[in-house]
Amino acid sequence: MNESHDERYGNYAQEYSQPRFFEKLCDQAKVIGASLIYKALQLFYVAQKPEVPLKVKATIYGALGYFILPFDVIPDMIFGVGYGDDATALLVALGIAHMYIDEDVREQAKQKLADLFGEEALNGLDT
Repeated sequence: MNESHDERYGNYAQEYSQPRFFEKLCDQAKVIGASLIYKALQLFYVAQKPEVPLKVKATIYGALGYFILPFDVIPDMIFGVGYGDDATALLVALGIAHMYIDEDVREQAKQKLADLFGEEALNGLDT
């Protein structure tokens, strides 16, 4: 059955309410925030490994430096999109460093995330 654009979005519109919108937004912000920090921590810990080549470490430190810098392409203070460019830099570095990220690195990152924000920060984390 071919639903029109209006019919398809009309079905979703029935589910919308302002309180549910903000509840979902807050829940997802926690998960997205924890996920981004977890990725940064993975990069931090993998860069400590001696077997990681210097070029990979340089990419990692560049991405982490960009993450720390408050004034970048999209300022971090802009709610909802401010960390989009930071996330992209981290994801590129993760793609380059992925073969060096082992279970030990993931566990170190999870432990530090839990130390910083509590065990609940680990809920919904993609590993």
